[in-house]
Amino acid sequence: MTPETETRQVAVLAERRRGATPWQDWVWQAVEVLEQAPDLPAWSVLRQDERATLYFAGLAEVALHPTDTDNYRHNLAAGAARVWVVLRPLQTQAMPEVALHCVTVDAGEAHNYADVGNDLMEALPLPPGLAAWVADFCERHHKERQFRKRRRDAKS
Repeated sequence: MTPETETRQVAVLAERRRGATPWQDWVWQAVEVLEQAPDLPAWSVLRQDERATLYFAGLAEVALHPTDTDNYRHNLAAGAARVWVVLRPLQTQAMPEVALHCVTVDAGEAHNYADVGNDLMEALPLPPGLAAWVADFCERHHKERQFRKRRRDAKS
């Protein structure tokens, strides 16, 4: 990490609910990112009924890097800014069957996780305080980069 990198912890809520098909017993989904964490251990049950269980999945660190401000600015300008949560399936039958892997506000980074195919990723609304922090970070660190067209080698 560079000295200008900033981090902030967020809390993630995840839900485990019955699958809609006979081939999938349960489905995991990140459902909310909170700016303030509850005073609970990770994977504590918050609410449970016969169809679903809501968990406090734990804390994750959101990192902002000065070289990625273009991606953050595009996210904020998109109208409904997003935060992406990645849950990673575990090779176990024990609860929880997933781990909180990461949280990011960088659509490019989220795209990399989507390409892997094994991870469970949700795009959730960016909480207002987090959005203000990202906007302030961009204001302080963004530098316009001029497009430079590469020249082909003469041998090609």
